[in-house]
This record gives sequence, structure tokens and C-alpha cells, in this order.
Amino acid sequence: MTDHTQFIADIKTYHPEVDEEAVKGIVKHCGIALRNRDSSLVSSSDKSELDRVRDSFLKKKLGLTHSDAELDTSVQQVAEAMKGDRAKSRVTFYYLLAKKYDRLADFH
Repeated sequence: MTDHTQFIADIKTYHPEVDEEAVKGIVKHCGIALRNRDSSLVSSSDKSELDRVRDSFLKKKLGLTHSDAELDTSVQQVAEAMKGDRAKSRVTFYYLLAKKYDRLADFH
């Protein structure tokens, strides 16, 4: 299992106060995907990848019922916030989305 502490510093570059229990939960949710470098990152230039984040994470995992357009806007906002980071950590990306929707407690 991947140690959650390696993601905390990355998340702190975007949000200074990190909910460590939520990070642990997100790492657990991502599971085996974090073992492979390619699947541990979010490709913000790949529309199918961003659609997968919307459908699998925001809709399925978080149970959000917002319109696709609204969810897509949120995904794009996180991608924009992380644009300086060529390798966008999936854990950080998911954390920022969960925070935006005030759903970090879902991962406790």
C-alpha cells in the first residue's frame, strides 16, 4: 500500500491545511492505480481521462448529481490550479475536487 505521507507536501502546495485522514482515504480509494506511474497521474490534456474523473470520482464515488457541464468546470478549475505541475498527482487532484465540494469527510 502506498504511504499517504508522500502526498501531503504536494497537496500543501495548493492548500496549506491538509486533512490527513482524507488523504489516507483517497489513497485507499485509488488503491492499485497508485502503483503505476501513468495511472497515478491525471492527464489534464486527455478529455477521456477528465471524463473518467468526472464520472468515476465525482459522480460515482462522491455521488454528486450536478450537471456534467458544472462538474467539467470543476475538473477544469482543478486542472488549471495544477497547471504548473506537469505530473498531476491523482491523489492531489481528487483531494482538491473533494475539498471543492466539501466532501473530504467522505474519506474518513
